[in-house]
Amino acid sequence: MKRILLILAFFAAAGLTACGGRKTASDKGPNASACDLFLLIGQSNMAGRGAMLAADSLWRPEGVQLLDSAGIPVQATQPLNRYSTIRKRLSMQGVNPGVGFAELLHEKTGRPLLLVVNARGGSALREWMPGSDYYNEAVRRTRQAMDYGRLRAILWHQGESDSSHPEQYLERLAETVAALRRDLGCGDVPFIAGEIARWHSNAERFNPIIGRIAKRIPNSAFISSEGCTPLRDSLDPHFSREGQLLLGRRYAKKTIEMCYE
Repeated sequence: MKRILLILAFFAAAGLTACGGRKTASDKGPNASACDLFLLIGQSNMAGRGAMLAADSLWRPEGVQLLDSAGIPVQATQPLNRYSTIRKRLSMQGVNPGVGFAELLHEKTGRPLLLVVNARGGSALREWMPGSDYYNEAVRRTRQAMDYGRLRAILWHQGESDSSHPEQYLERLAETVAALRRDLGCGDVPFIAGEIARWHSNAERFNPIIGRIAKRIPNSAFISSEGCTPLRDSLDPHFSREGQLLLGRRYAKKTIEMCYE
């Protein structure tokens, strides 16, 4: 016991955590240096357009942190896309899949989670190709977060902007995924994509392409949008609050299957 106390005293004097990461403001949360890290990127449905309730301002999930604009893990609060360096105005951000994802994943695994949410409404795939500003910011912020934990998966929800001409979508997406894995040095980290809304005018053309993702991109999978409801009506490409939470739980179930079982 005396030896253990001496070791801990050494870490404290050196400004280190027991896992070897340098102490920052993030140490207010759950053992940040041992977090399971997840990158959430895409366009508006990943940014979050689900209606927020007054109670959401009190949402402080145990064991879930969010990378802030300074690159420091802080207690997760809504909207989760609040610290995105590429987002539209803060007032547009709402409930996104990360809420249901984090709640269910932490409940099932008990692991401390760190989310990097860096989405942009209206963005097309060409804006996420290697070397683009959106791509570079996703890589930069994830590298910051990797000081505090291991990247376990990348969650992707994008496609509405490309749904009218989806012929080359999967090939181009494969380029982005390969580059992310290379630039983050994370091997074939799981990549999970979500279908666009089933009521979208191009869903019948686009979603089958997302459904073939595992045949083109190694260690990848997709989640269904079946049963999700629209934010307003059938002309709205955005998921409702309930739809966003359902998508998030599906992302969590697929992540557990690919990362923890």
